[in-house]
Amino acid sequence: MAHLLTAVYVILLGILSCYGLYRYALLGLYYRVRSRRPVPPPDPAEWPSVTIQIPVYNERYVIERAIRSACEVDYPRHRLEIQLLDDSTDDTSKIIARTIEPYQRQGITIHHLHRRARRHFKAGALADALPAARGELIAVFDADFVIPKDFLKRTAPFFSDDRVGMVQTRWGHVNTRYSFLTRIQAVLLDGHFVIEQVARHQAGRFFNFNGTAGIWRTKTIVSSGGWQSDTLTEDLDLSYRAQLAGWRCVFLGDVVPPAELPVEINAFKSQQYRWTRGSIETTRKLLPTILRSPLPLPIKCEAFFHLTSFFIYPLGLVASLGIVPMLLGAMTIPQHWSFDVVWSIFLTAPGIWFFLCAQREQQGGWVKRILMIPCAVAMGMGLLVNNAQAVVDGLTGRSGEFVRTTKFGIQRPTDSWHHKRYRAKLAPTVWIELALAGYFGLGCAIAWQRHLFSTLPYVLLFCLGFTYVGGLSLWQSLSLRGWAMQRLRVRLQPS
Repeated sequence: MAHLLTAVYVILLGILSCYGLYRYALLGLYYRVRSRRPVPPPDPAEWPSVTIQIPVYNERYVIERAIRSACEVDYPRHRLEIQLLDDSTDDTSKIIARTIEPYQRQGITIHHLHRRARRHFKAGALADALPAARGELIAVFDADFVIPKDFLKRTAPFFSDDRVGMVQTRWGHVNTRYSFLTRIQAVLLDGHFVIEQVARHQAGRFFNFNGTAGIWRTKTIVSSGGWQSDTLTEDLDLSYRAQLAGWRCVFLGDVVPPAELPVEINAFKSQQYRWTRGSIETTRKLLPTILRSPLPLPIKCEAFFHLTSFFIYPLGLVASLGIVPMLLGAMTIPQHWSFDVVWSIFLTAPGIWFFLCAQREQQGGWVKRILMIPCAVAMGMGLLVNNAQAVVDGLTGRSGEFVRTTKFGIQRPTDSWHHKRYRAKLAPTVWIELALAGYFGLGCAIAWQRHLFSTLPYVLLFCLGFTYVGGLSLWQSLSLRGWAMQRLRVRLQPS
């Protein structure tokens, strides 16, 4: 049994180390190509017509801000159209109707498209609205984004190249400083947008549309098969299909529309679940086609590691369970070799270096932000159960529900969301997360008792990650429930 456990453990560490090396390679690729930033083309003689599409589903706290920013975009009015793709079942539809009326009186072309049935979720809303869109270009923004006034004039000129089918911009954050949770999310997202997207795009690899803060050529959407709802990441799916069809995509890291980060951890976990599951569904759908295509080997390799990278969650979860048996000597493997070398150099360090470089590239205030990097790594470990379940569900082939990430219009640290509507569900996996927090707490005690002090930091990261993710999930759920019950009792008290 000891030999079997050791063999499984070594195999898992070997696979995970490959993805750690891939992270190093991606970082090296970034530094090799970071100077190849896209050169803005001159303004066109005649600006192309653009339709801004804002998919909406129960967004009462942010939709007015989104509409206002769309209507204030600096672009020729006769070339601009705005569509509100509304699937709401609450008073959001009334807020939309009330908000757009004065803009319509000003002559702004803005349409409220309200679907009675939320068929195929966001992908269905985008697909249903496309035939009615007048624009040669389609700009897609989620309702929690604030559209910069110069967004269209900085992105539309790139479509003067007939080969360009999509332009993606970098996400900013309106509420990074709101809480410890939002600070961690900002670090995680910055790693993706500052390093990954730039490296892939500027090295000529495939990269993905991020679902929002991007602009498409209408012809590209149609010729690539349109918006499809057979995955939960219709954005990743369409962008890969477009690049397979020969369209060029552009990433602009210096155009930064800001958006609201989730302030509720259960909403953040449901967002991570959707992104992970949708990526696995897209992998099942497109990876065989990519590998069989005549694409150059570097593009195939990058696409393989990009699309399969979420498999590190179930693999990492299983591998992490071997930590305590290893500390107890139940495996025939040198402890210092497995932990102090493999876990440090190939598994933990790549993430730390990745996020460190992303913060360093952003210059101002980066020294303070790097203090959040170990917390971001621990958060990734704490999400192992949540995202491992998403991988398993994505492999089953069953259709999943597009669960909207709740947003509350939070910008200032003094803003409160506890009294507002919309609540993310508490996932049953919280009990597994808390159990694993105790499990790795036991591992910390064993490492301390056996004087394995160089091993202790890695076990501690797992313990802290699961404690934070599981504990905050339960605490926020119980505190919100208690607040709601208190409000109900106050309302029911006789006057």
